[in-house]
Amino acid sequence: MSVVIPVSADWLTLREPADAAARSHSLARRAARLVHPPAVVHDLGSGTGSMMRWLAPQLPAPQTWVLHDWNADLLAHAAAEPPASVSDVDSRVGHLEHLGADDLSGASLVVTSALLDVLSADEVEAIVAACVRAGAPALFALTVAGRVDIDPVDPGDRLFEAAFNDHQRRVAHGRRLLGPDAVAVAAELFRAAGWSVRTDASPWRLGGDPALVGEWLEGWLAAAVEERPALTEWADEYARTRAAQLAAGRLRVAVHHHDLLAWPA
Repeated sequence: MSVVIPVSADWLTLREPADAAARSHSLARRAARLVHPPAVVHDLGSGTGSMMRWLAPQLPAPQTWVLHDWNADLLAHAAAEPPASVSDVDSRVGHLEHLGADDLSGASLVVTSALLDVLSADEVEAIVAACVRAGAPALFALTVAGRVDIDPVDPGDRLFEAAFNDHQRRVAHGRRLLGPDAVAVAAELFRAAGWSVRTDASPWRLGGDPALVGEWLEGWLAAAVEERPALTEWADEYARTRAAQLAAGRLRVAVHHHDLLAWPA
C-alpha cells in the first residue's frame, strides 16, 4: 500500500510560519554541528519545501537538497526558489515505503517535518533502518504529541482531543497509523541500533493568524467526528462557540509536537 498523504499547497503555505516558529532551534543547531560541507540533505515528504527554507540557512554551505514526495506538483513548488545556501535541488517522486539505504547514499542529514505521525510502525521502521544503514543523522520535526491546549478552556476540549488522537491511530488502508506514538517508536528504534537520540518540544502556538486557527480547528473537529460520529451535534455547537471567540480575538491554541534528532553514537 502506497503512503499517500493528501495535503494542499494552500494549507502548507498557510501553516509554514507556525511550523518555522515551532521547530526546535536547539536540535537544528546540534544537527548543524553533525553536517560538514558540501552537505547533502534528504527531505522526506518535503511538500512545498518549508523544511528546506527553514533549515538550510542554519546549515553549512554549500548544500544539495534531495526532496522526496509522492506529489510532483508540490515538489515543483519546493524546487522553484531554494534558499541562497542551497546550490542544487534534486526532486524525486516516489512513495516512502520503498525507501532504502541506497536512496540515501551519500546523505549528510535526513529530515522530515509533520510526517511521522501519519505513518505506520513498519514505515517508520523502514525510514530508521535506511538512515542507520546510510549512516546519516536524522532530524524529524513536528510530530504530534497528542495534546492540545486551548484558551479559553471548554468542557469539550479533552473529549475532542481524545477522539482526534484515536483518529490519528486509526487503521487506514490496512495500515495502523502511529499518531502521537511515532516519536517514541522512532526513538526506540534508533536507540536499539546504538544511536544517540535527543528530543525537544516544538509546540504550535496559534492565535495571531485567524485563518490558520480556523483551518486547524475545522480539520481537528472533522477528524474527531469522523472517529466518533456521535459527537457531531456537540462539535457543531463547539465550533460555533470557538468561531465567536476567534472573531473576537480571544482564542489561543497550543498544539503540542515533538522534534527528534538521532545520530551515530
